[in-house]
Amino acid sequence: MHLGTDAVAIIGFVALFALMLLRVPVGMAMGLVGVTGFGYIVGALPALKMVGQTSMRTVANYNFGIIPMFLLMGAIVSASGISRELFRAANALVGHLRGGLGVATIGACAGFAAISGSSVATAATFATVAYPEMRQYRYPPAFSTGVIAAGGTLGAMFPPSTVLAVYGLITEQDIGKLFMAGILPGCLAVAMYMATIAIIGFVRPNYLPVGRHATGAERLAALKQVWAPLLLFIFVIGGLYGGLFTPTEAGGVGAGGAFLISVLRRKLTPAQLLQSLLHATRTAAAVFTVLIGALLFGYFLTVTQTPQKVTELLTGLGLGRYGVLALIMVMYLVLGCLMDALAMIILTVPIIFPVVSTLGFDPIWFGVIIVMTVELGLIHPPVGMNVFVIKTVVPEVSFLTIFGGVLPFIVTDILRLIILIAFPIIATFLPSHM
Repeated sequence: MHLGTDAVAIIGFVALFALMLLRVPVGMAMGLVGVTGFGYIVGALPALKMVGQTSMRTVANYNFGIIPMFLLMGAIVSASGISRELFRAANALVGHLRGGLGVATIGACAGFAAISGSSVATAATFATVAYPEMRQYRYPPAFSTGVIAAGGTLGAMFPPSTVLAVYGLITEQDIGKLFMAGILPGCLAVAMYMATIAIIGFVRPNYLPVGRHATGAERLAALKQVWAPLLLFIFVIGGLYGGLFTPTEAGGVGAGGAFLISVLRRKLTPAQLLQSLLHATRTAAAVFTVLIGALLFGYFLTVTQTPQKVTELLTGLGLGRYGVLALIMVMYLVLGCLMDALAMIILTVPIIFPVVSTLGFDPIWFGVIIVMTVELGLIHPPVGMNVFVIKTVVPEVSFLTIFGGVLPFIVTDILRLIILIAFPIIATFLPSHM
């Protein structure tokens, strides 16, 4: 008996989620289901040829070079201790305010995110750097871990964001424009997180302590430590915005610049450089595995016509443009509780993107909205990835405590999403002027 394409597509999705529940790596699971399903419909020989051609095309694609380059930039920056310097600089400026260490953590997370591009790496780094400082000044564990978890999500908004880059590669959108589109929403996120801390301090004045007032000399010394990485970020992003170089070239410039700054400041030993290269290579290999698996799964979706059928289903519900968008965002919030952000984007965007195009939404704006929704999933109960990372670094704090500290920031994130949907120009303003 030969099954119809709809039945094969349903079995494929069931098999994919079953494999993921069995802890099979996402890229492997997608590739296996994609090749098997494609082979069943088209034939075994075309399916096997597709594996070799897709793998080679992906690894040899010049545009995909952006991923290892920016990953190397982030690895070098992490190894050279810039995260600690960013935190000290932010603390010197605002640490004396009520809840100032929380504000400093958000500011330092934004600075680190703007160079590393990884949410999980940002959360893990500041759980090590900022948490001991906040506990020393008697900040409550719930607030301290909540701020770090929320600050970690900034990694996907500020360029160079791996998640935005992968979204651009899948949807064939301009990655430079996507990076620009993330800047103003990222700044809005920082401002709203800081405002949330200020409101908590105002409503509960005895809950958050006041830190020591840094002298002018201490502030100047702290700022001197961070001028080089900030200059690197401005140069890379400014070059992208001004059209001096492509996103892939920007990745190379960023990695080279991070290496030179770290060596000139004597912050990078040969052992740390080797470790950075190994870390970037391993992470890039993992990302490429997921990308190749997603492309193979995408061919399977194409032959079953799943994207077209999902588009017809959602647009035929009579919910209107924003009703369908709300439904998609709820789906991402649910998936965010179960899956890694990158895997979620890679798995769902090939299916959802045709729906968005049919509804007439701006693809650059939609990329920012979806990445923001996916990042909310990283701190959303019951399974927030950033919460798990912080729990691993700070085992003495319970999951319940961390989720309690994250709740005010979840409310802030939902409000920010509403603002961005109501005012798309926040995301589209900078790309429209490139």
